[in-house]
Amino acid sequence: MENKKLKWPQGLKKTETRKAVISVLEKTEKPLSAADIFSEIKKNGSNVWLSTIYRILELFVKKGIVNKLSVMNSEMAVYELNQFKHKHYAVCVNCHKIIPVDNCPMEKFVPQIEDDDFRIMGHNLEIYGICKDCAHKSNKRS
Repeated sequence: MENKKLKWPQGLKKTETRKAVISVLEKTEKPLSAADIFSEIKKNGSNVWLSTIYRILELFVKKGIVNKLSVMNSEMAVYELNQFKHKHYAVCVNCHKIIPVDNCPMEKFVPQIEDDDFRIMGHNLEIYGICKDCAHKSNKRS
């Protein structure tokens, strides 16, 4: 597991709830929804509102501490610490499990764009399918 310990950003007040959000994100291997983060914080006995978690996450996104990802054109976003690394994920269409992709399938892709001067700044790639757990459950029912 890579070291995800965050150095607290200057000028950002260090509240207990903000520290709790960072702590949850540091301990996870995959992006989490605000509701998932809220649940983890509540498990530790903290009294916090879900709306507060959303506000903290939006602040962290604005400050570049956290990345916000929309999965499968969903209204629900997931969040992860910004490790300043290029990442993609595969998502199970059945259980919505998020699985990291170890490589970027776009590395060698050269798009054919009419505008020769178009400068590509980045890309977003969605990979979706059925995870092995859901496929296994489906095969058992058949």
